[in-house]
Amino acid sequence: MARIRTAVLISILLLPLMARVQMTQIFVYGTLKKGQPNYFEMVDKNNGKAEYCGKAQTVEKYPLVIAGKYNIPFLLNVPGSGQQVRGEIYYVDKQMLQFLDKFEDCPRMYQRTPMKLWVEEWKVGSNLSEVTPTVGSIIEAFAYSTTTYQPEWLNLTCFDSYDAYGDHGLIYTERKKR
Repeated sequence: MARIRTAVLISILLLPLMARVQMTQIFVYGTLKKGQPNYFEMVDKNNGKAEYCGKAQTVEKYPLVIAGKYNIPFLLNVPGSGQQVRGEIYYVDKQMLQFLDKFEDCPRMYQRTPMKLWVEEWKVGSNLSEVTPTVGSIIEAFAYSTTTYQPEWLNLTCFDSYDAYGDHGLIYTERKKR
């Protein structure tokens, strides 16, 4: 009987660790951020689980441009060019990661790219990480960047942060209206 109780106790203690192993850090910089047109996808439980962890900016500079006939934000995978880009970090489960890959048309349109990020803010109580990053520390997370862009996009205005409702005058076209 004692062995069974011990096995059950060990199983209960390991469940959070097993869940943690399957979570992936994602850096979002565009329409998936809080307050942006596609944020609802991040909180839709049918897509999987996403837990907001905090804010960060890329260590390297990247061109974040608004391009195409639908005024979509694109993070061009051209390290060293553009600006340090600000966004949000989420832990996502496998289901949400698969949803995001499909949503971002990965790997055709965007590619899931590991990026180093400076932590600007970390949500207290995020229980999905073994180590809680401190403000100013550097972590790595995946971002959806692209290498499949039009050459002229390199000449577009680069932003350090995307806001669909910003004063740039480029109106984002929601997917359902395309």
